Amino acid sequence: MKATIWHNPKCGTSRKTLAILEETPGVEVNVIEYLKTPYTRAKIAQLITDAGLTPAEAIRKMGTDAEQRGLPTMDADAILDEMASNPAYVNRPFVETEKGVRFCRPQDKALEIL
Repeated sequence: MKATIWHNPKCGTSRKTLAILEETPGVEVNVIEYLKTPYTRAKIAQLITDAGLTPAEAIRKMGTDAEQRGLPTMDADAILDEMASNPAYVNRPFVETEKGVRFCRPQDKALEIL
């Protein structure tokens, strides 16, 4: 099975999620460091929708100026535009497999789609 993780190596939860993927037999892991290879608007919209979230629920507030810039009160399209232009506004990690997408907070959520 293939699994793609949108990863930030500075994030403990992201590192723990990656470890789960790497330690699961039969899983071929594709790591995308999204701060280096940003999401397309379409991809982040798809991941958020497939994970059962709204764009507002996927905003990373800690360590960003998202709240000061008013992201949490913007409409969904505006939030997605901001996320596409600055991937730091996207909370992490997202994992995608053939079984679906999960926002892996906590990291054990990844097990649901392995």
